[in-house]
Amino acid sequence: MGREDARTPPLRPGDYEPADYAAIVVRGAREAGVSPLLVMTVLHNEAYKPHHPLLERLWQWWKPGASFGLANMHRATFERVRRTHGLPGRWQDLRDDPAFAVRTAALHLKDLDRSLPGRHVRRYTRDELLALGYNTGERNMRAFARGVPPGPMARSYLRRFRAHRERAAKALADGGEPRETVTARHRDGARRPHRPAG
Repeated sequence: MGREDARTPPLRPGDYEPADYAAIVVRGAREAGVSPLLVMTVLHNEAYKPHHPLLERLWQWWKPGASFGLANMHRATFERVRRTHGLPGRWQDLRDDPAFAVRTAALHLKDLDRSLPGRHVRRYTRDELLALGYNTGERNMRAFARGVPPGPMARSYLRRFRAHRERAAKALADGGEPRETVTARHRDGARRPHRPAG
């Protein structure tokens, strides 16, 4: 997967849509051996800030410990994944290369899955625990799997993960097709979406 495989996220924060990256989510998840739905739902959860490279650079200037890429990965996590899987590139590449960011996130979820016990409390699905691990770290994920209650931030992340599940599934069902971006006004005055030719 190279940089040519995914367009740069839009500069306008409101224009960013994780569904536009469905094709690279499917490829990255398959390569890592994890569920594309899990990866796509995590991307929806991590869509709370703009992901254009320029905006991420400004974000890091303001907040040096910021996370990068479509999946908001922190440097320490990236370095662990890079060493484990022999990835090329640097942490800063996550902000400039959406396909690399998705691939790295999928590999991190794979690593979390390997460390999750086979048996866990029934109140969470395996994917929910992996998402909590993505957000709070492996040690906390394992604690939640044993029944330790998550704190307020983790509970909020889990609520959003559950709420985004259906949107993520729809994005994958659409197969990574481009969103309808041009609106045409028909003779009856109704605005209807129109797909660009090509």
